[in-house]
Amino acid sequence: MKVLKFGGTSVGSSQRMKSVAGLICDGEQKIVVISAMAGTTNALIDIAACFYRKDKESAHQIIEKQGYKYAMEIEQLFATEAYRQQALSEVKGCFERIWTYSEGPFTGFDEKQIVAQGELISACMMNLYLQECGVKLVLLPALDFMRTTVDAEPDLEYIREKLLALLQQHAEADLYITQGFICRNAFGQVDNLKRGGSDYTASLVGAALRAEEIQIWTDIDGMHNNDPRFVNGTSPVRQLNFEEAAKLAYFGAKILHPTCILPAKTHNIPVRLLNTLDPTAPGTLISNMAEKGKIKAVAAKDHITYVKIKSKRILQLPKFLSKVFDTFACYATPVDMVTTSEIGVSVTIDDKEQLPQIIDELEPYASVTLEEDMVIICVVGDLEWQNVGFEASIINALKDIPVRMISYGGSNSNVSLVMKAADKQRALQALSLSLFQSAL
Repeated sequence: MKVLKFGGTSVGSSQRMKSVAGLICDGEQKIVVISAMAGTTNALIDIAACFYRKDKESAHQIIEKQGYKYAMEIEQLFATEAYRQQALSEVKGCFERIWTYSEGPFTGFDEKQIVAQGELISACMMNLYLQECGVKLVLLPALDFMRTTVDAEPDLEYIREKLLALLQQHAEADLYITQGFICRNAFGQVDNLKRGGSDYTASLVGAALRAEEIQIWTDIDGMHNNDPRFVNGTSPVRQLNFEEAAKLAYFGAKILHPTCILPAKTHNIPVRLLNTLDPTAPGTLISNMAEKGKIKAVAAKDHITYVKIKSKRILQLPKFLSKVFDTFACYATPVDMVTTSEIGVSVTIDDKEQLPQIIDELEPYASVTLEEDMVIICVVGDLEWQNVGFEASIINALKDIPVRMISYGGSNSNVSLVMKAADKQRALQALSLSLFQSAL
């Protein structure tokens, strides 16, 4: 069985939903993971923000606008009045539930209930449309099987047990629909897998079922070798291994959520990135296969802060390094890159929330210098140290651009470089010209 996930742009209108229906109704049994319609999650977050500040009027305006939008899409999606009215009733019920949170104190738990409505609405509409088309399908509510642990990690055994039981109950179906992104936490409350989490849902479902393949359908032909928003002439990368794909996703390639890779890699399930606007395009295949000696792609991660921590020599070096990393861990602040010397350590982070507390705790032992508005440029491929020349190609491409930090050795699949955000586009273009276009 295959697992197919369709993102917000893929189900962003009635016409797109019809196109998706045409893709999934091919006679093969499969599970389809549906995201919220494009723009809906942002609108729901805006509604929650209004409730936090008790701005009921603004919240009502957003709800009215969203209700009108969905009414128009429903009008165009359904051919029969009975299904049209059923869809309108379901959507109206979702927005009425949202409005009930306008009364009384508003909490983070309430916000998650509101944000979940996007996936519930889109899956409901797709389910009703396929029913109208005569498809033999079953809606599998994600809240019935997708659960996280007390550590906010997927409860893999629970997911597999519940999902297999649901499929056994409805073994006669040709098609199964479920919601992406949403889940329950260990206490049974509605929660989510964070932004982009529909990819994660698809990967977790695929891993639970030991699926034949996981397909991520979006609006671009696979993962490109550079960011097409900043570089002209990019091209799709037809094959990546799991580690290469994970690095690109983590360091800025927007087509794939970073967490999607691990469940698929663990069970060696191929992941294919495909384009709903061009279904015949081959896209990108992610698997355990590796192409030797080849640089595959470049990605950039924004909003980086460079932190230079110079020892005051109060602690011996081993204890000093331990203190530095224990402090970042204590304040739950992930570190992207690390370089060390005999007197200090430099790191990069993308979350500054706890940085003042971290600096305060390190101040007795080190002087701390910050550089903000930085970016990490990540070059990904088969970069085994025995492969002569790739370092020179990367550095030569950036010979006119100041580089603050370089990291290589922690992985055989990437070289990462830190520079000012203002130099990002110039760096991406230079790397594209040197690494890819010069070989054409």
